[in-house]
Amino acid sequence: MKKVLLQPEPERHAPTSSPDVATVVAPLDWRQGLPTFRLATCTLREVEMSDAASLMAHLSSEEVSRFILPPPRSLESFENYILKALRDRQAGHYACFVVVPDGMDDAVGVFQLRQLEAGFATAEWGFAIGSAFWGAGLFMQCAKQVLEFAFETVGVQRLEARAAVMNGRGNGALRKIGAVQEGVLRRSFKRHGQFFDQVLWSVLAEDWRMQRSARRGRVH
Repeated sequence: MKKVLLQPEPERHAPTSSPDVATVVAPLDWRQGLPTFRLATCTLREVEMSDAASLMAHLSSEEVSRFILPPPRSLESFENYILKALRDRQAGHYACFVVVPDGMDDAVGVFQLRQLEAGFATAEWGFAIGSAFWGAGLFMQCAKQVLEFAFETVGVQRLEARAAVMNGRGNGALRKIGAVQEGVLRRSFKRHGQFFDQVLWSVLAEDWRMQRSARRGRVH
């Protein structure tokens, strides 16, 4: 199926030099197309129209979707979601990556990044991975790369995330990546006609760079 993409600029390649640096294939401007990151056990790349069926299969189960906004309910709705994601990336206020484990062609999860104010200084991110791949280490690899992309490529200064209070796995993942819990947003999430409290998490650009420097220091 034809991709809805602007013509990319010439690609650049960055060799792997530490555990926190991926092999990168990227246009010079992320608005022309998101970079592709070759990580330790998976690839993180921009969502494509051909991902609709696999994303629907992996993200539509109740186990995955019960603490997030309901995913699209049909293949056509997933395709429309992908079209909108690509248009919003071209406009410069949204990015959607998919996770493809090594040895597979299908996407099994998504990482989304959207601006909360013009210029992307403050942004929000979200993620979902098929339950068959929970515990496989995909989240940490991809989350670190998405944060690096947000802070160093897009120019985000403050990155927020929201997770339902009862979502132990999601809150634990955010804590593990170094996010700071700032408070509880009361009755801020509606699911199946019921309202739930959410935890507000944040990561600041300067905090992320300090964490990254500390990790690289330990490696050396």
